[in-house]
Amino acid sequence: MKKVKQSILRLLGNLLLKWAINLLCKTLKVEKVNKEVIDKLKEQNQNYVLAFWHSTMLLPWYVHRNENFAALTSLSKDGDLLARQLKSWNYKVVRGSSSKGGDVALGIMIDLAKSKYSVAITPDGPRGPVRKFKAGAVITAKKSGIPVVLAGVGFQKKRKLKSWDSFEVPKFFSKAKIVYSEPIFVNSELSYEETSEIIKKCEQILNELQDSALNL
Repeated sequence: MKKVKQSILRLLGNLLLKWAINLLCKTLKVEKVNKEVIDKLKEQNQNYVLAFWHSTMLLPWYVHRNENFAALTSLSKDGDLLARQLKSWNYKVVRGSSSKGGDVALGIMIDLAKSKYSVAITPDGPRGPVRKFKAGAVITAKKSGIPVVLAGVGFQKKRKLKSWDSFEVPKFFSKAKIVYSEPIFVNSELSYEETSEIIKKCEQILNELQDSALNL
């Protein structure tokens, strides 16, 4: 009986969380800068890798719901919550991280990218270092032949949680901004050293976009 009660409470908690997140996101006043990049990719029926920092992920996940995206989430309990939310937004969820199931998860994401899914990745997730660009997004683009688009995100009013990344939760009715980069194509024949340089460049660009998105 105790386990049944716990299951019911967990279900109610999950439903309440989904409802609260959806309500919050609907109240945000979102400005999309360089959105024509995304529009053009859609017109060309071109899928892509979308990368944004872990601390800001709530807005891009919401903005790109119902858009034929696959998403990579960790195998942790926090990953469980995120996976449920993303599934409710019609993401195809793949579980894994750099520490557990990483190679397998990355392979699945590459296969999905080749199958015309766009791919959303937090390149400093799931445990940091903060705003340090790991290889997954660039490797997915390199091996699948699709471009990377980077997205900086800012909230005018927000709370920062006491997490490793100071995760940002916008306040209701806050102004928000998402700033997209130009598409970055990664040649499949690049060497390890050349690919590493692309990863560093993506980190630099994404940090610049992130800083620019804070000007609301």
